[in-house]
Amino acid sequence: MLIDSHCHLDYFDQPGEQEAVVARAMAAGVAEMVTIGVTFAQSRQAIEIAEKFDNVWACVGVHPNHAAEVLPIVEPEALAALAAHPKVIGIGESGLDYFYDHAPKDAQEQNFRANIRAAQLSGLPLCIHARDADDDVARILQEERARGGDFAFLLHCFSSSMALAQAALDMGGYISFSGMVTFPKGQNVRDVAQRIPLDRLLVETDSPYLAPVPLRGKRNEPAYTAHTGRFMANLRGLSEDALAELTTANFRSLFAKARMRKATV
Repeated sequence: MLIDSHCHLDYFDQPGEQEAVVARAMAAGVAEMVTIGVTFAQSRQAIEIAEKFDNVWACVGVHPNHAAEVLPIVEPEALAALAAHPKVIGIGESGLDYFYDHAPKDAQEQNFRANIRAAQLSGLPLCIHARDADDDVARILQEERARGGDFAFLLHCFSSSMALAQAALDMGGYISFSGMVTFPKGQNVRDVAQRIPLDRLLVETDSPYLAPVPLRGKRNEPAYTAHTGRFMANLRGLSEDALAELTTANFRSLFAKARMRKATV
């Protein structure tokens, strides 16, 4: 069984839609999924959604594109307090996005550092969004580790350089791949995906965005993790079952809170 390590179930907001999406995921062999907060308010919504489903987890954080929407920047202690909920297994997504111009770089950096500190305070891994900001993402990660101590993290929906991937791996990070790895123009993503150690590899949808081939143009959803998993298995010369087993093991290794809860049910 696969795990969708990153989706946005709050965007499926029509009556009964979340229940249908979760049911289709389970039918497709996606046993669990993580719904992600992008603002403080939506992080609360992510927790509410996770409370509705036994197989849905949540992460809480502030996305770089939303970093300047509500000022001052959310305090790390507030995020860490929200993360004490039993269904919250990580902080984020946060990071840097220089592709869009939705927030000034200084606000993004301040927000990123606050989310990193929340990860350090809570002891939970950080889900990182990195787009066209490789050098600054690596620099800030290194600086905050030196300042406040190590923390686990995941570079989600990876589309960056091998240099950033290697910097993350050197710091103990994990790398997650979305449907982008299947895109005809995604050779750079495939090149990186082929070089990631198998014990650091995860899969995701980032739904409702980035539906994988052969479903390009459709609204993405957690069930489609199966297509990305199948593609990744072929790319790495593994069976689909082996890819599912190792990415699930990696998920449990990274998101220890999910592992501990599973051990008790």
